[in-house]
Amino acid sequence: MLRIGTGAGFSADRLDPAVDLITRGNLDYIIFECIGERTLAFGHRDRMQDPNNGYNPLLARRFRAILPLCQANQTKVITNMGVANPEAAAKRTKAIATELGLANLNVAWVSGDDVSHLIDDQTELLELGCTVGDLPQPLIGANAYIGMDAICPALVAGADIIITGRVADPSLFLAPMAHRYGWSSNDWQRLGSGTLIGHLLECAAQVTGGYFADPGFKDVSDLAYVGFPLAEVHEDGSAVITKLPDTGGCVTLQTVKEQLLYEIHDPSAYSTPDVVADFSTAQLSQQAPDRVAISGARGERRPERLKVTVSFKGGYLAEGEISYAGPGAANRAQLAGQIIAERMRHVHQIEEDLRVDLIGVNALHRTALHKSAKEDSSPYQSTHEDVRLRVALRSLEREAGEVLLWEVESLLCCGPAGGGGFRGRLTPSVVTHSAFLAREQISTHFEVIS
Repeated sequence: MLRIGTGAGFSADRLDPAVDLITRGNLDYIIFECIGERTLAFGHRDRMQDPNNGYNPLLARRFRAILPLCQANQTKVITNMGVANPEAAAKRTKAIATELGLANLNVAWVSGDDVSHLIDDQTELLELGCTVGDLPQPLIGANAYIGMDAICPALVAGADIIITGRVADPSLFLAPMAHRYGWSSNDWQRLGSGTLIGHLLECAAQVTGGYFADPGFKDVSDLAYVGFPLAEVHEDGSAVITKLPDTGGCVTLQTVKEQLLYEIHDPSAYSTPDVVADFSTAQLSQQAPDRVAISGARGERRPERLKVTVSFKGGYLAEGEISYAGPGAANRAQLAGQIIAERMRHVHQIEEDLRVDLIGVNALHRTALHKSAKEDSSPYQSTHEDVRLRVALRSLEREAGEVLLWEVESLLCCGPAGGGGFRGRLTPSVVTHSAFLAREQISTHFEVIS
């Protein structure tokens, strides 16, 4: 039996549940799935600023914590924390291992997902119905969703730590299954089953009750210490999804079913680089508390085209906030928003659409609650005597964002009354769109750092 655990389900996931899994989970592999579309775009932005950057910012902290434990427990790591720069990430990881006295760990990195050189002005963008050349934003990078066949050769070579860029989420988990059990690249039945297992594990605590929790409707105990999932995988592609004892959360038919349907447009035809999986035939059963058995998923021939995330500079995101308190706070905040919109358009001739929100009801004057509201312990049944105005815009021009922040801050004296607590942020932003490339255009490689 193969034991695979999840160490992260997104770029900034918690660390202590992963440490616990490696320490007590008797794992063969732990997978850190850390890339989303925006994460990848930010990685390209960071690499453009510094060629030694572009990987997950928590990589060093994570590996300092887990590498000694992984060696002691003979647990291998597969992760896409390389983001837009897996080579630099692998070199940093090897350096950390050496510093910790673990120089014998074999660290490998996988390349080939970066297909920026294959994108041109004629590349079609799926969601927009236009081409790259039709957009005003500059291209900063493009990455194909590659599959298990990019990882398995590094496993054959004996790598202890494998760092990738944009590998499809379930493929990170499927690779060690196929490697351990010798599944061929056209064993669609087992690949479909393994993809289901990977899909259930890829979002970490979502399958152990985290994103499932909804107090009063779907109660989950001890969520502050929710455990991350692990799978006990058998050669035929069946498995049990579970978690460590004495951890928070739960693994039930409900949590597993919710995760099975997460981000799945068609459960009978879920396309990945490895297989078109059919989850509609899957069988689930509750074996015991926090143990759900899964089997019966199927698969068909993998697609001939691979999905590509194309990343662009999104210009700048400007956000200006100011609070209003006292009687009529909401009306004054609304007036302030109207003032900003008019001045941006008519004084500064800046036509970008503004986002104007009133947020933070009763965030200032907690003592302003009526007696009935106190009795009900609900902050939303109050006098509504304070509110926070947020005005935001996205622009390719930094100056437009700077003007917005200036205008919001000017409300402190220019009115309306009762405003205070200005805060402004101007941050570079990114946008992503999707495309397809033919599989034969993309080749992957790996390298072990000696």
